[in-house]
Amino acid sequence: MNSTLNSQAGSNPSRSRLHNRQLVLQCVREQTEAGRAQIARTTQLSTQAVSNIIAELLTEGLLFEAGRYNSGRGLPAIQYAIHASAAVALGIEVRSDAVFSAIVDLAGNPLATERISLSDTHPENVAKVVRELYKAALLSKGVSAGSMLGTGIVLPGPIGRAGLSETGQSTLLGWENTDPHTLFSTALDTPVVIEHDTIAAVFAEHVSGAAIGLDSFAYIYFGTGIGLGVMSKGEVLRGSYGNAGELGHMVVERNGNRCACGNQGCLETYVSRFSLHKHLAAQGIDATYGDQLNELYADKNDVMLDWLEKAAAPLAQTIGIIENLLDPQSIILGGALPDSIVDHLIDSVQLPTGSVSNRTDRVTQRLVRGKFGRMTASLGGAGLIINELFVPRIAAS
Repeated sequence: MNSTLNSQAGSNPSRSRLHNRQLVLQCVREQTEAGRAQIARTTQLSTQAVSNIIAELLTEGLLFEAGRYNSGRGLPAIQYAIHASAAVALGIEVRSDAVFSAIVDLAGNPLATERISLSDTHPENVAKVVRELYKAALLSKGVSAGSMLGTGIVLPGPIGRAGLSETGQSTLLGWENTDPHTLFSTALDTPVVIEHDTIAAVFAEHVSGAAIGLDSFAYIYFGTGIGLGVMSKGEVLRGSYGNAGELGHMVVERNGNRCACGNQGCLETYVSRFSLHKHLAAQGIDATYGDQLNELYADKNDVMLDWLEKAAAPLAQTIGIIENLLDPQSIILGGALPDSIVDHLIDSVQLPTGSVSNRTDRVTQRLVRGKFGRMTASLGGAGLIINELFVPRIAAS
């Protein structure tokens, strides 16, 4: 049984009602289907407490009877499962050039996705675009406002005032004095969670993507720039101000390419969607969208292949640093770059031999591609909202 549940066991009258509901929901979600006795054993709640909670969840439509399990003795036990269509959540990722949205059900299944180009990234305009996406999401599947659990808003870093604020292609202009939670809560009039894009990506892959079963991994996220999300022993690394993982501004070549942040030789100027666009534009090629990039790669475009060749060395250097600093089970690459390009980078990178990850007893690959591509962060934003429903928030004592 999952150790999370064991460490968050219920305590019959001393635990809050909400906590015990979440324990039951989490148990059913992890087991796919579960009976009352099994839920009681797992959560350490009394059978009567479990029965009361199940009755409540059935009435609310969050659970349904999924049949009976015959153990060979006595009356077959009724099995309960999550009613995936009982509620939905919305995830929205704001980038410097576009806003992505994904509406998902309780099982994490995407119901509808959308992309809107963004030419003005100032807070008021972004809030207006997000409000339009929220309304469109409700209409697209005939979702009632009452069944919308909330919205996870995913933003690129850095968040707040920092030395990297308002520099580079991946930052949002005019946000250093804006409280994103207040901005979007007011715009949407619905529960809102604000998260860094790389952390949302980590969450998406951990819950239902390439990091299922891993508790210590790193995620190199290609947005407009390039960021790093880290999970260590099940905990996400955030930093003191929520800006851990600004990988794009790590210097990989002394006196190298000039970066908008003021440094020279930043990784973002060699290995990012922005650097690829700049490399192509220098040769008169305008390829803004993923489909265009994928087509160039499929056609074995010389300029595209040249960028890939030049990107391999700084990426390999970066991977060696990440491995020796963090000792991850795997490093996942994904985000805004097409799968074909990410796969090429993974195949062409010469992994450093002098690395703690260069082990003979490995059971996972050192580099893998993420599952969700350009929708990773927006799906992760929706997943954060759903997680609020399922994961207990108070510790057992």
